[in-house]
Amino acid sequence: MLILTRKVGESVVIGERIKVYIIEIKGQQVRLGIEAPGDTSIYREEIYKKIVEENRLAAGIQINNLISLTEKKG
Repeated sequence: MLILTRKVGESVVIGERIKVYIIEIKGQQVRLGIEAPGDTSIYREEIYKKIVEENRLAAGIQINNLISLTEKKG
């Protein structure tokens, strides 16, 4: 993990296409601004984890349905 120190108004560049700005620091919260191409998905970590879990569950249901259909044919 890379750990950087930045002040309000400063930024960090990730690759050639993503720039993260420090907008505000208020107590224990930091407000970030993210400049990225429109095809780049950006999520808060807790939301991303929910999406991954729902996709995993959906894939499991699809695989189970496929197995059931295969067993019925055989």
